[in-house]
Amino acid sequence: MTTDENGETTKSESRFSTGFFTSSFKKHEDLKEMLDSSKDHHKLEAMKRIIGMIAKGKDASELFPAVVKNVVAKNVEVKKLVYVYLERYAEEQQDLALLSISTFQKALKDSNQLIRASALRVLSSIRVPMIAPIVMLAIKEACGDMSPYVRKTAAHAIPKLYSVDEDMKEELIGLLEKLLSDRTTLVAGSCVAAFENVCPERTDLIHRNYRKLCNLLVDVDEWGQMMIINMLTRYARTQFLNPHTITDPPKNVSDNEDSEDSDDAINKKSTELDSDHRLLLKNCRPLLQSRNSAVVISVCQLFYHLAPAEELPIIIKPILRLLRAHREVQAVVLNIIVSLSSIKKSYFENHLKSFYIRPSSEPTHIKLLKLEILTNLANESNIGSILKEFQFYVASSDRRFAAAVVQAIGRCANMITAVTEQCLSGLMGLMATKNEAVVAESVVVIKKLLQQQGDDNVAIIVHMAKIIDKITVPMARASILWLIGENCTKVQKYAPDVLRKMAKTFSQEDDIVKMQIVNLAAKLYLTNQRQVKLLTQYVFNLAKYDANYDLRDRVRLVRALILPKDPKGPLSKHAKKFILASKPAPKLESHFKDRSQFQIGSLSHYLNEKCEGYQDLPEWPTEQPDSSVRNVVETPTKVPWPVNKEKTTKDDRRKSSSKFYSDSEESDAGSGEESSGSTESSGSESESGDESGSGSASETENSSSAESEPKPAVKTAPKPTKNVKVEESSESDSSEDASDESDSPSPPPSPVKTKKESPKMKPKPVATDKKKMKKKPSIVQLSDESSSENSDNQAASKSKGAATTVESLLNLDDDFNPPATVPAAITIPEPLLPVQAANDAAQQIDITNKVEPIPATFFPQTSAELLNRLVGKGLTVNYRFTRTPSIYNDHLINVELTFKNQSSEIIPGVHISAKKLQKGHELFEFPTINQLVPGSVTTASIGIGFNDSTQPVNFTLSSFNDNFPVSISCPVGELLQSATTSEDYFKTLQTKLSGLHESSCKVALQYSSFEGLKMRVLRIANVGVVAGCDTDIVRFCARTAAAQLPVLISINLTKTKLTVNCEQMVVASMLLKQLKAALEE
Repeated sequence: MTTDENGETTKSESRFSTGFFTSSFKKHEDLKEMLDSSKDHHKLEAMKRIIGMIAKGKDASELFPAVVKNVVAKNVEVKKLVYVYLERYAEEQQDLALLSISTFQKALKDSNQLIRASALRVLSSIRVPMIAPIVMLAIKEACGDMSPYVRKTAAHAIPKLYSVDEDMKEELIGLLEKLLSDRTTLVAGSCVAAFENVCPERTDLIHRNYRKLCNLLVDVDEWGQMMIINMLTRYARTQFLNPHTITDPPKNVSDNEDSEDSDDAINKKSTELDSDHRLLLKNCRPLLQSRNSAVVISVCQLFYHLAPAEELPIIIKPILRLLRAHREVQAVVLNIIVSLSSIKKSYFENHLKSFYIRPSSEPTHIKLLKLEILTNLANESNIGSILKEFQFYVASSDRRFAAAVVQAIGRCANMITAVTEQCLSGLMGLMATKNEAVVAESVVVIKKLLQQQGDDNVAIIVHMAKIIDKITVPMARASILWLIGENCTKVQKYAPDVLRKMAKTFSQEDDIVKMQIVNLAAKLYLTNQRQVKLLTQYVFNLAKYDANYDLRDRVRLVRALILPKDPKGPLSKHAKKFILASKPAPKLESHFKDRSQFQIGSLSHYLNEKCEGYQDLPEWPTEQPDSSVRNVVETPTKVPWPVNKEKTTKDDRRKSSSKFYSDSEESDAGSGEESSGSTESSGSESESGDESGSGSASETENSSSAESEPKPAVKTAPKPTKNVKVEESSESDSSEDASDESDSPSPPPSPVKTKKESPKMKPKPVATDKKKMKKKPSIVQLSDESSSENSDNQAASKSKGAATTVESLLNLDDDFNPPATVPAAITIPEPLLPVQAANDAAQQIDITNKVEPIPATFFPQTSAELLNRLVGKGLTVNYRFTRTPSIYNDHLINVELTFKNQSSEIIPGVHISAKKLQKGHELFEFPTINQLVPGSVTTASIGIGFNDSTQPVNFTLSSFNDNFPVSISCPVGELLQSATTSEDYFKTLQTKLSGLHESSCKVALQYSSFEGLKMRVLRIANVGVVAGCDTDIVRFCARTAAAQLPVLISINLTKTKLTVNCEQMVVASMLLKQLKAALEE
């Protein structure tokens, strides 16, 4: 409303002033005006805005009448956008869409393939049974279209029509059979998806197309790859035998092995695997490198459900690579790894660090999945590092995650008995934290562990009884009361007092706590009636009038059992059997234990429940089905679209009439199968691209190249005659010779008959030009007898190099290769291992021109005192250099500490509190030892980086009561890491390290035998023996731990001379002095 000059009010004409609050405002009026405009750029702008509204989720259905009028627009861009709109709203506005059916039918004959496909897409989106015959005719016509994009759209339209009228299933199956035989990669994925929706039970349609789908798998688009892999997984489960029952026992395949060697090993182990089964696994393996995470997951689930056990390790690195993706992908991948790690731990043990958790940056569901994986991978060798991680995680502010960590500690204690006591001590320490969720979960886990053990753990129960007043979480209080009730005969001194405290606060307690108070009263009444009779009756009277009817019923039952009106009744005689009966111990199991029943990577597997549409994988057949059904009869096929006769040659017609994948190619193993498959597939694509006027760029290029240089496809000769040699060339060789072929004319075909050659064909004369013969290594060549051996060697070297190049592409990223974890303390049954182990280790690795580390051959058992009994107030600590790799870093020295409590009191919380390190020194402390009871002995490992010096490392050992400054000095012999090399390379290094880097002296040897001399050196220094032919010189080799510099030791028995070579002169001189003193003893 507005006011004029006379003061009268009038209505405003502007619709924008009050348009949002009046019903007269017309929405999208400007868009409708633009759509009715006669100018194409106005219509195009309007359609872009409408499609943008749809993309943002806004409703644009009111514009349907204005948009559908433009379906006859002559502008191609406008027409494409109109079809996109109609596809979205055709099902909602069926009446208006039916008015344009004639227009859609005309568009099906448009010269533009995009218009034809869009018209079919819109027509199939109108879900009206009345027009089903019209849609069927359109699909039939599209299935024979010369454009693969239109045929792909026809495959997508088949499931839509099937959902409208299921009576047309037989006709649709006929169309699917025609599309499945299509050789274009663009159609394969869509056709398989339609097959899965319409007739997944018709495996007979897949038989004759199985090998073609396997060979085309690499070239199909990513979505199509996923659909084909899922379909072939189900197909293989019905057509092949279980590989776990026909192959050798599973053996681990190392991730670090050469890919070529691993392939040879796999082929040898899988000789009994069906050739078609092997073909599927072989063609799926390159897809592990796909950039699409869904494709990688599909291949992993295929290998998991179809491959022999020894081939499963090849999926580990690709699936770990997906952990770098977004959180949504990480969640799916981690769910799969949880299932895999629960079945086979060894697959992921070397990648333990990939699952370490970042509590501050990762969401809770990701942290819980990684925690589950770490728990599954726990074993005696890595439990030390895992428990140290758990100790850090339990302090997280995320209560749900912290509680899950406590449960994981309990599961580790249950699985690995060696750390059960340590975990119990840690859980007891967690009960003193301020986090109520952690305290409550610790109590519950301790209760379950005590039930599992069944030992006498009175001290733990007494401690829990003392702190029950400080615990406020109902579940934790109930668990403590249950433990006290179960062990009431062992804690008779404390149980009645706990019941007295609980009776005071009975009315304020939670229902679950009240239940356990009643149970505790009943158990104490049966075992200690004299002290708690009146207290029990008081508790029963309180529970009798409680608001919870379950509690009232429980009290009535218990009262009838232990306080009957008739003491001689039948129930009262058996009261103890009812109430004090032994209970079965609970099982500490994973929440993911039931997920293996679902196909990994599926939604049902992720949610752990069967979702709508999920189908279980078929069971393996007990007998091998007939494999001949996959053999395709070689018959000429008629092309469903017209062929350009002017450009068609005799060779092209012969090629088109030949079979796409022949039986000979399918039966051949190795490169012959792949090369023929790739050649023919590219040829088929070139034909389709040449005959379609609007194909893709790649198809056009393939067709042009095929027309400009027609070459007959020569197959492998069945039996080469004398002076005739068949060479198999790799793709790299053919690519190198491509430039030469362009400059020189292509050689004529060889005179050797191929398998498909007509018997009437006469061989053409073979060119004798050596240059031409060199240009075509893939064609059968003639060679002289004198040069046959050289040619064979050259061909073998080329094929080997090509195989190495191809296999190197299959080696996925090596980022996930953490060092193998080593147990904190290793017990060696004998202090000295045979010296021959060094020679065996040297033979297993390449040591020709390098110094290679090997495991130590001598493990000293003597220890030194770090803290004596007097200074440590009863705590004694000894240390020993174990010569084993440190779990913290390969360049650290592993030191084992032995703690012994020689006092009469418990020493709590032993840990390293302070470190006073010099520059370059490092110290990785051990996890806190919660308590040392009198007389107990425990060990722990620390990693020290001495920086190749003998300077002491100073730190402070502390308990909750005292601090003890200590220091550790490392002998120069323990600063080394055992290594080996060849004798020739040892001499070369010794020559380079002469002069200032060499220390030598005369030594009076006290040992007459080689073995005695070697033993004395190995006791002093962590070195390896160098195998050699010299009988008068003994050689040893090592590397410094920090700088990894070679250390060479040689003892000349004839000249009685000791020589030490090292770039660090201090190390060389000090080692020389120690060795001389040891050898002269």
